[in-house]
Amino acid sequence: MSPQMENKVKEEVAALNLGNKIRNLRKHRALTLQEVSDLTGLSKPLLSQIENNLAAPPIATLIKISTALGVKISHFFRDHDMGDRIVVVRKHERYSVKKLFHHKNESKVGYRWESLAYPMVGKQMEPFIVEIEPREEEKLLYNDHKGEEFHFVMDGVVEFRSAEQTHLLEKGDSIYFDSSIPHALRGVDGVAKSLIIIYAPK
Repeated sequence: MSPQMENKVKEEVAALNLGNKIRNLRKHRALTLQEVSDLTGLSKPLLSQIENNLAAPPIATLIKISTALGVKISHFFRDHDMGDRIVVVRKHERYSVKKLFHHKNESKVGYRWESLAYPMVGKQMEPFIVEIEPREEEKLLYNDHKGEEFHFVMDGVVEFRSAEQTHLLEKGDSIYFDSSIPHALRGVDGVAKSLIIIYAPK
C-alpha cells in the first residue's frame, strides 16, 4: 500500500470514530472490557486499542464486538439521526445478558436481564425484563448507584431488602426507590420476573 493510500485509510478510520462508538455503547450496556473480552474471545489490550482508535478492527472482529453489544455491524457505520430517537424492540429482538456476581467466596448468583430499549443511545432510563433467582439470605448481594429505580412484579414473588426495610412484592405489586440506598432482591419460592426501569443520571 502506498503512503498516500495508507494515510487515506487512516483518515477514513478516524472519521468513522469506531473506537468511541464502541466504548460509548459498551458503557451504555454497563459492560466492562473484561466482560466484552469474555464474550468475544478478544484480548483486553486489543479491545482497549480499538476503543482508543489505535487499531482498526477487521470486519470479523467488528462482527464479534457488535454481536456482544447486541447491535448489527451497520450500527457503527451510520450517523445517529432522528431515527435513533424513536426505537422499537420486538420481543424476539431483546438483548439478553446473564449478569453473574460473586458474593465473598460463595457460588455465583445472578439475574437474567433482557434490555427493552438497547438501540437508544444516550438515554436517561434503562428498562429491563429481569428474572430474579431465589437465593439464601447470607448470599444476598446489595447494590447501590446514583439515581432511582421502579420495579413492577410480573410473575412470582420478589423480596426487596434494604438495611431498614423488607418488602414482599407479589404479582402486580410495584416499588419505586432511591437507588443510592443499598438494596438486594431475591425470588421467593422460585424464579420471579419483574419489569425494572433504572434512572441513572450521567
